[in-house]
Amino acid sequence: MACDLWLVPLVDVLCHSPDNPFSEEIATYDRVLTEAGLPTVPVFGYMPGLSGDVAPVAGFDYEALHCLRRAHLLLASGLEVAPVGELGSDYEQLLEMFEQTAQQSHLVWHYDHAGVYIPVDFQAPLYDDELLEGSGPLGSSHGLLRELQALGPHLGIDPGNPPPAPAAPLHPTDLDEPAASAAIGYEDGTPFGRERHVWLSLHAAVTRSLAQGSMIVFG
Repeated sequence: MACDLWLVPLVDVLCHSPDNPFSEEIATYDRVLTEAGLPTVPVFGYMPGLSGDVAPVAGFDYEALHCLRRAHLLLASGLEVAPVGELGSDYEQLLEMFEQTAQQSHLVWHYDHAGVYIPVDFQAPLYDDELLEGSGPLGSSHGLLRELQALGPHLGIDPGNPPPAPAAPLHPTDLDEPAASAAIGYEDGTPFGRERHVWLSLHAAVTRSLAQGSMIVFG
């Protein structure tokens, strides 16, 4: 099953438009942020050539994503970050064993096919009943970047000088369609090919999210 990452620029021409398809979701995020004592979702002035477009920025399959989440849970729990052949029930067991750790993680506690990261800095994912019934816990782009930076060296990645990110999907991928990256393969000569592919994809997305003022939408 495939997962695409989309960048949605938080610009006035979109956010203040009556046709904004994300208006209800952003209103919910604003409410949750305000209740947590945080600033609301930022809205920036549109700058041609700099603001970016609504477009897919990365893609991978769910198993590869879960491999990266597994690696983060191992690291956050003080265990050795070791590669895994077949994921099996290993990831689910880690989630059960380290549930509290998982729920503090922007990388882990996030819905696969509907989650969102916004360029507002907060320590742990935010949630309430309405979010859990919809897009899931709200993630911070800043928080996700911190977790990626901590995990990168354990995958053989220098967070300050990472390899080039994988190419973005050429077209939106259906949920039941295999990710293009999975069809090509994740092998890169290291034991962590899947984890590194997703790390680089998420890093590219979160870097642009913070630089352009965009939210990341899983779709």
